[in-house]
Amino acid sequence: MDITQALEQSRPGMVGDVQAAIRKRQLNQRAEQTYLHWISRFVLFHDLKDPAHLAAEDQLLFLDYLSNKIRVSRARLNQATQALTFFYEDVLGKTATPNAAVA
Repeated sequence: MDITQALEQSRPGMVGDVQAAIRKRQLNQRAEQTYLHWISRFVLFHDLKDPAHLAAEDQLLFLDYLSNKIRVSRARLNQATQALTFFYEDVLGKTATPNAAVA
């Protein structure tokens, strides 16, 4: 099972929306895979809720989980933060959580 199925299950058409935003920004295939991975994990973390209904606090909960519970590396935490920022700003047209919120 592909992890992006969770994203599609939370909101049909979302994977296509993310891919379209990635192409618009002219990001490479590796960036696309990385962003889809972290966005999908974010949605899974929040029990497949539609990400458009998740607030800044929900982003912080996920990033805190990555940092303090499963202790991902700083590089991976930065990837996740960038993916969520891209997702909220470029795909959903909302304000993303400030990067400084995660220490």
